[in-house]
Amino acid sequence: MIRVVLPAHLRTLAQVQGEVTLAVEGPVTQGAVLDALEAAYPVLRGTLRDHLTRWRRPLVRFFACREDLSNEPPDAPLPDAVASGTEPFLIVGAIAGG
Repeated sequence: MIRVVLPAHLRTLAQVQGEVTLAVEGPVTQGAVLDALEAAYPVLRGTLRDHLTRWRRPLVRFFACREDLSNEPPDAPLPDAVASGTEPFLIVGAIAGG
C-alpha cells in the first residue's frame, strides 16, 4: 500500500482525514500513484494535474524521502521506501507571491 499525504485543502475536498493509502498495480511511479488517487477520489481530478497533458499543475509539488520529485517525469519510479509503504508520497501546495 502506498501512503499519500495531501495538503489540508485537498483533504477537505476529498473528505478524508490524515493520509490516504492506495493500492498501485504495476511499477510504482508518480503517474501510477496519481492515477490511483484520482480513481479513488474522483473529486481530485484536475486539481493536481492538467486534464489534457496530465502534467503537474504549476503550484503543486511532489516530495518523497526528503527529495523534491516535482520535475521528475511521471513514469519515473518512486523510491523503494515509498513503494514499500515505509515513507509517504507528499503532495504539497506551493506558495507564490511577491
